Amino acid sequence: MHSAIQGMIDSYDCRTIDDYRNALKEITQEIALLGLYRGGFFNIAAFYGGTSLRIFYGLDRFSEDLDFSLLDPDPRFDLSAYTRVVQDELGAYGLDMTVTEKIKHNDSAIKSAFIKGGTQIHLLKISSISPPVTGVHPEEQIQIKLEVDTDPPPGAQYEIKYQLLPVPYHVRMFTLPSLFAGKVHALLCRGWQSRVKGRDFYDYIWYLSKGVPLDIQHLAFRMRQTGHLKSNEELTGDDLRTRLLERFNSIDFNQAREDVLPFIGNQDSINLWSGEFFISVTMDKLKDK
Repeated sequence: MHSAIQGMIDSYDCRTIDDYRNALKEITQEIALLGLYRGGFFNIAAFYGGTSLRIFYGLDRFSEDLDFSLLDPDPRFDLSAYTRVVQDELGAYGLDMTVTEKIKHNDSAIKSAFIKGGTQIHLLKISSISPPVTGVHPEEQIQIKLEVDTDPPPGAQYEIKYQLLPVPYHVRMFTLPSLFAGKVHALLCRGWQSRVKGRDFYDYIWYLSKGVPLDIQHLAFRMRQTGHLKSNEELTGDDLRTRLLERFNSIDFNQAREDVLPFIGNQDSINLWSGEFFISVTMDKLKDK
């Protein structure tokens, strides 16, 4: 295995197979970012979502997907132009994985690709575990979804963040207030159907705990785009809090806890989750800019 990858895995305190799985996923994500950087992707796009928080701001939960947004709408954007550079970058570091675009037959503005590779063979490559790797089926695959929004709402702010491993590179990403706006949009507007996405609530508390102000103007643009705010309607802080309180009163927080448990280490951090808890911290801690 490439020495840089070994150095990255050594920085994790891996004690269980799940620890090694998560480390492998994160290392794959970071090398994919390096490949996108080399391919010039961040000249036209920005990184956002839970994985961006995990890698660049130390969010203490694991995140599976890589989410990006073009800087300007482009319905003709060709994701396949970048899947090859990501696959080549992974291969250069000894990770034998495929990167395949998912062809959609609808009018979705989201372009998707999947990074896939055998879990067991890569765990054997990057760790000192002797075969067989207990608890990992020989045909199990690591799978990371890469998504690009080709019709981004306006108003987001961006910054350049640097990463040093496996080699120095940079990533354009949403600023924290704009990232927070995307998370609040997910809380208010995500179509959960019968399953609450507890990771949204976990991240929401993380933003509040860090004192991150909310970019309410970008949130309003997002809500107008998805039809949750009228085109001529403004979003005030009081209106936002009212919408959030109504949402918190409607949530099954037992489901929310079950969803996030596989992604966190400290389960005590979600013991207090309830409508009353989220309403209280929102009224006390939420700040908009």
